Amino acid sequence: MNNETHELLKRLIAENGSDLHLAVENPPMIRIHGKLIPLKNHSVLTDEKTFSIISQLVDQTALQELQKTGELDAAFELEGGHRIRINAYRQQGTFAVALRLLPNRFFEFKELGLPMNVLEHICQLHHGLILVTGATSSGKSTTIASIVNRINNERACHIHTIEDPVEYRHHSRKSFVTQREIGRDTATFAEALRRSMREDPDVIVVGEMRDLETMSAALTLSETGHLTFATLHTSTAIQTISRIVSAFPAAQQAQIRVQLASTLQYVICQKLVPWDNGEGRSLVAEILIVNSAVRAMIREEKSHQINNVMQTNYDSGMRTLTQSLEDVVRQKRISAKTARFYLE
Repeated sequence: MNNETHELLKRLIAENGSDLHLAVENPPMIRIHGKLIPLKNHSVLTDEKTFSIISQLVDQTALQELQKTGELDAAFELEGGHRIRINAYRQQGTFAVALRLLPNRFFEFKELGLPMNVLEHICQLHHGLILVTGATSSGKSTTIASIVNRINNERACHIHTIEDPVEYRHHSRKSFVTQREIGRDTATFAEALRRSMREDPDVIVVGEMRDLETMSAALTLSETGHLTFATLHTSTAIQTISRIVSAFPAAQQAQIRVQLASTLQYVICQKLVPWDNGEGRSLVAEILIVNSAVRAMIREEKSHQINNVMQTNYDSGMRTLTQSLEDVVRQKRISAKTARFYLE
């Protein structure tokens, strides 16, 4: 890695940025607390410069894949333990790259901004489906990794993750941990999930439920006595349930509602909201705890009633996005005007 590339990555870490974007005819751009700003005192990038930076960060096999397909997902580790996820892609005939700085530690539960009783209860579960949803960069992987880290430290079980790429490295402690990466260790999420039944897992982490096959496999695993974590790009609990059911053919949807009602334990829909002073972000989340009333609503296709359950069960750990934003307003991190913006 040459000095210029190393300096860019050092700036990303020093500026407390989450992402670094490189594209031809643009200066390097860094995202800090959700806002994208150009790096000062840096000239615009050329095609040769951008490709040179990418080639220093990935191996020759990955570089050939990028040149062939125009797409590349990978991760690498810097000295000092910082891990970076890289997504390189072709745009307008040239290459661009998005680099995500992954936290080099697991967060304590009190730091996450989610109800402690919810997090503690999830760690005690031995079966069922936990969905953590939200847009890109909403902290889904961080939430799951922190929960898995607690389980790893407290339970003697087999934790098995399937990711694209592996973001957080877990080392076996009280648990035995295995981690598979799409493309390097297995072909697809769906194939890895099918095989996982023979690998004697207790806890399974699915990086993302991208398609019907993956959804079906995750539901089956959670139904057969495995604690299964997965992510989706949905913004509300109702939308999450609808997305899963509607992914299946119409003839199967009634059965899927029954299966989902029996396996789903929690839906946590996250957003990271920048503080008004620009000095940080707070996690806000809609949290659905799937109790007997919610299970009946899912089975009977009455998911539209779920918001009422969340609104009236705040003390148990449930909350709507509105209630979560109101909490951050009371903490004086954001104004009521900012909260309204994130509800639209």
